[in-house]
Amino acid sequence: MKTTLWRSALVLVACMQAAGATSLYKPGMYQPLTSDLRMRKVGDLITVMVYENASASSAANTTAARDAGVGFGVEGTPGKRYAGTVNATNKTDGRGRTAREGKVLAQITVTIRAIEDNGDMLIAGEQMLEINNERQQISVEGVIRPQDVSDTNVVLSTRVANAKISYAGEGDLADKQRPAWWQRLLTLFGA
Repeated sequence: MKTTLWRSALVLVACMQAAGATSLYKPGMYQPLTSDLRMRKVGDLITVMVYENASASSAANTTAARDAGVGFGVEGTPGKRYAGTVNATNKTDGRGRTAREGKVLAQITVTIRAIEDNGDMLIAGEQMLEINNERQQISVEGVIRPQDVSDTNVVLSTRVANAKISYAGEGDLADKQRPAWWQRLLTLFGA
C-alpha cells in the first residue's frame, strides 16, 4: 500500500510540474468589455467617411500717392515776366482678392496596411469611379486609432492623422476646365 501511495504522489507531482501555470491575461490580446470584440489585423477593411470642407480667402489693398511740383520765374525786359512750372504726380492703387473653397463628400473602404506597437493602424486605399467618360479617383491614407472606429466599422476622415486625401478627375469635363497649352505658355510670359 505504501508503494502505491508513493507512486501516486510521484505521478501527481510530475503532472503538476508538466502542466505549469499560465495566465489567462495576454496584454496584446486585451480588449475592454465595451469594445466591439473585433480583432483588427493587417488586411482587414475599414470604411472611411470623407467629409472635408475647406475654405480660405485673402484680400489686400494698397494705395500710394506722390505729388511734387517745381516752379520758377524769370524777369526779362521791364514789364515782361516769364514763369514756368513743372509738376509730377505719381499715384498707385492696387487691390487684390483671392478666395478658394473646396468640399469633398465620399465614402471609401480602405485596407489596414500595418499596425503600430501602440495599436494605431496605418490605412490606405483608393476608389476609381467612371461616369460618362469622366474618371474620378479618390485616395485616402493615414493613421487611425482603434477607439475612433465605430462599432459599424466606420471612421470619420476628421479622425485620420497625417491624412492624405486626394480627389482627382479626368475626362471631357476636366479637359474643358484646364486652359489650353498656348494660354498656359502666354501666362508664363505674363500675358
